[in-house]
Amino acid sequence: MPQQTFRFAQKSDTALILSFIRQLADYERMLGEVVATEELLGHWLFEKHAAEVLFVCDHGKEVGFALFFHNFSTFLGRAGLYLEDLFVLPDYRGRGHGIGLLRKLARIAVERGCGRFEWTCLDWNKPSIDLYTSFGARPMSDWTIYRLAGEDLRAFAQSGKEATDEAK
Repeated sequence: MPQQTFRFAQKSDTALILSFIRQLADYERMLGEVVATEELLGHWLFEKHAAEVLFVCDHGKEVGFALFFHNFSTFLGRAGLYLEDLFVLPDYRGRGHGIGLLRKLARIAVERGCGRFEWTCLDWNKPSIDLYTSFGARPMSDWTIYRLAGEDLRAFAQSGKEATDEAK
């Protein structure tokens, strides 16, 4: 029987966080897209505090992680919690660690006064979709996520420079 505990990551966990990120990317068939390094993660997670990481532990061993941050709902007038990544090691799946992480994050959202808790899921990930819908999560079918990244982001940021930029 698993003994489930949770703990927030510390800077000394940066290598472990990167390991979980790589394993998640491999599962999602996107390992070639991982450019994160321990140095980048350490800077953005522990110096800039741009996101938080929560580990789920089984008998003291980190067996899964969730990386999350606050977003903001103008309609609700309050922050929300956005789950960027969740991953449980394959040998520990089916033992309640994934739902345990989600439940813990929901509790954190409620404790912090957040108006909602959101995440995305790949369309082909039926096991995760089935889990999410089993406890009442609903897909946002009327919304499409748009992304600018890499060179497209840089090019767009540089376009239209003739306009006055007072917001810095």
